[in-house]
Order: sequence, then structure tokens, then C-alpha cells
Amino acid sequence: MTPKTRASTLPKPDSTFVFTVDDCWAGRWLGHTALAIDAVGVRRATDVDPAPRAHLAGTVLPGFTDAHVHLGLIDGSALTAGGIAAVDDLGWDPAVAARWARDPALPAVRFAGAFLTAPGGYPTGRAWAPPRSVVPVRSPQSAAAAVDAQLAVGASFIKVTLNSDSGPVLDDTTLAALVAHAHAAGTSVVAHTEGVGQAERAFAAGVDRLAHTPWSQRLPDHLLEAMARTQHWVSTLDIHGWGNYGDAFATAQDNLRRFHRFGGTVVYGTDLGNGALPLGVNLRELRALHGAGLTGDDLVRSIAGPGDTAFGPRVTVIPGPRQPDVPAWLAEATALTAADLPTSIQGAP
Repeated sequence: MTPKTRASTLPKPDSTFVFTVDDCWAGRWLGHTALAIDAVGVRRATDVDPAPRAHLAGTVLPGFTDAHVHLGLIDGSALTAGGIAAVDDLGWDPAVAARWARDPALPAVRFAGAFLTAPGGYPTGRAWAPPRSVVPVRSPQSAAAAVDAQLAVGASFIKVTLNSDSGPVLDDTTLAALVAHAHAAGTSVVAHTEGVGQAERAFAAGVDRLAHTPWSQRLPDHLLEAMARTQHWVSTLDIHGWGNYGDAFATAQDNLRRFHRFGGTVVYGTDLGNGALPLGVNLRELRALHGAGLTGDDLVRSIAGPGDTAFGPRVTVIPGPRQPDVPAWLAEATALTAADLPTSIQGAP
């Protein structure tokens, strides 16, 4: 998309810039649509808005989200050019993460703050994890204090680690207390589960989201059917080899396929910062999701969300017509702020 506008075309706080687009995702495909840019962001135009001033030859979607990143291990400023408009940072020094959430050079950032874990539990002592990114939780009482400390600096959710393959894990009582306190405070809990039985323990404790599709064991159908009613899973399939996949990938993809078949909510996420992952939309991750049974609208929904008529301050744009190879088409995306969008629309004055 070649810039065609001058800075004077950007909407002022009391003005609205209206344009048309070939297609638009708002939980369903709308086809040719008029969109408006105002001081709040991008939204579907209404009858009281001005007439369209330009046309965007392509598709506008809600800003793509990578639901599992570690900004401390990557150059987060490169993500928007690769189509990612928002990220969920799932573990870092909470004071640093709070600064990311205010940084306009980054995608929109929600963060968990520190990893809450058993004393000595994962990722304690890992070279990549700053000391202040790991908080040991010794009891139900300290669990409540640890949750409150993350929320005090602006965390949007709480991250707990249950990795029995790499050290001790929280006992059932402490884990349940942590989840209950987070829920009472109005926030959700996401868990890293690794090791036999840990995904089931997280589910029993009421964990809302799994940070990874479970790969330590093939989960039984009855458990997946129950999980599908209450949990969201972040995909992170490509970390199991970055295209050179083995048994862990096969187990994860099989679990995800059946979880999705039972109606479970799957969200796109990569664990960005963990190995050879691209800074932007990961085509391998999308193809792995497609291989797990997410096709067409399900695949779009995993990365763009359920959709709404109000897109907000950031959107994702894909030039040209929609393509039948949905993963490859989604990987052509660029994320733009509402303020930058007019300069990318051909035909604007």
C-alpha cells in the first residue's frame, strides 16, 4: 500500500475520516464496508458520518494478538510491521513490564508481571529470567500477596508455572488459593503446565487459560471435553522444533485438535522469545493450527478475536483480495494505528 496522503488528511480530535474497504472482519465477513476513523480509533461508519473520502484495496481486521510473548527477549518494536498489533507478555520483571504497557513504540501490551511458582520452581535460576521476574510462593497466604503485588503494578492477569519436569510445583491448596484470590480480585490466571498431570491440576484449580497447548501427555477425551467448557488454550505449537517437529509437537497438535473439536477456545500465541520464531505473524504457527482443524473463520478468530464493530486504536490490514490459503494470507498482515491508517489508503486526498 503506497502512501498517498498528506499529514493534513489525518483526523483531528473533532473530525472523522471515512473510507471504504473491500472486506472487513467483525466476527463475520462484512464485504465492502465503510469504516470511520475518529479520535477514539477505527469503527464501522454510521449514517451520521461524512461520506467516504478514499478506498482501501484490502481487508481490515481487529488488531492481531500474539497471546504469548516475552518482550524482554525480543525487539518488540518490530512486531507491528509483521502484523501484530497487541501482545500478552507472560512473564518478566513487573516494573519493566509496566513500562512496556506505556510505550507507544510497541504493540498494545497486556502483561502478567512475574512468574509465580513454588520455591525453586521453574523458571528459577534460568539465565534468561531476571531475578525479579520470578516470585516464590510458599503458602496460600503468600499466594494472595504475590497476586496483589502483580495487580498493584497494572498486571492484566496472573501467570503461574506448574513444571514438574524442571523442579517443584505449587501444592494443590496453595494453587487453589492463588486462583481463588485472583478471581476474587477480578482477574484471570494463565498457567504454564509441563509434566504429567499438571494440565489436569491447573484445570481442577480453576485456571482460566493454558499458556501452551499441553504436550507432556495425550490428554483423555473426557478431560478435554470438560476443559473446553471453561478454558482457553494458547497454541504455541511451533516451539516444538520451529518447523522440524517431533513427538512433542504431535502430542500437542493432537490434544489441540480434540480440544477444538469439543468446542474449546483456541487463541494464537507463539511464546515469542523462545527460539527461532519470527517477529510478527508466524506462518508455521498458523499452518500448525490449520493442521489441528482450525480452518477458515476459526483460524481468523484465533488471531483476530471474535470481532466487533468498534476496532479501537489499532487495526490489522491485509492488502488485496482474500486468499483461499488462509494461513499464508494472514501472514501478509501489517498492524497500523488509527492515526497512521489514512496515509496507507490509496486515493485519499
